[in-house]
Amino acid sequence: MHRVLILALTLFLPQSAYAKCADDAEVAAFVQSFLDKTPAVALGKSGSIEDARCTQQKVVAALESHLGPVIGYKAGLTSKPAMDRFGVNEPVGGVLYRDMMLSNGAEVPVNFGTIPLFEADLILVVASDDINAATSPEEVMMHVSAVHPFMELPDIMVAKGEPLTGATITAMGVGARLGILGDAIPVDDAAEMTRALGEMQVSVRNAEGTVLSEAPGAAVLGHPANAVTWLVSTGITLKPGDLVSVGSIGPLHPAAKSGGGATITYNGLPGDPVLSVSFVE
Repeated sequence: MHRVLILALTLFLPQSAYAKCADDAEVAAFVQSFLDKTPAVALGKSGSIEDARCTQQKVVAALESHLGPVIGYKAGLTSKPAMDRFGVNEPVGGVLYRDMMLSNGAEVPVNFGTIPLFEADLILVVASDDINAATSPEEVMMHVSAVHPFMELPDIMVAKGEPLTGATITAMGVGARLGILGDAIPVDDAAEMTRALGEMQVSVRNAEGTVLSEAPGAAVLGHPANAVTWLVSTGITLKPGDLVSVGSIGPLHPAAKSGGGATITYNGLPGDPVLSVSFVE
């Protein structure tokens, strides 16, 4: 309820405060493209990152009726390969929706989006408001109750020739579409989990078992927990129960070139968990 109230108040701020925030017609056209899985005109092309965040709030309000309520936040483009692909030098931030979460081993249409991709990711579950004051990975993990392996299935859905910049990716919600959520790994020892997250080796394979990419946990901003402090630095206030997607652990991969599926192995996390998805025609 608190988040809904803040969003409602924000949407009714004078438009002069957000001179380049997308208008309702632009947002409606983007949302229709999202629902139809057709190439969209990029939002946020001529504004600042603050304007893009205003536009994102409008997009989120429109998509919640289709994807369910917001259940957390996502940092995107948090590894160098992902930043390089889109020509940005810092992460971007968005939200997670309840109904985008799928179970491990799910079958997903290979054309689940306009430009369907998959990537290794990880979710941290917030245990305490004190996480907002954390300044290091160790402090962050003291206020995390569980870790979930997570394969995000994002959709960067713009039409050919439309710009993909930090501002446009932010305005359009950082590609949130679907994701494979692994079982929770409780954080019983924060120091040990901090170490494991930084040192884990994450391997992405296609349906034939060919390794597509490998990256350590440290590929995410030096440590996955740094995604939390980055999100808080943008003005987000986390609450107990919020999910935080730390973003790209290595590059993004096109679903159409997966051979019909993908697996992600988290070597070094307790139990060396494996996520899988089948991409079906």
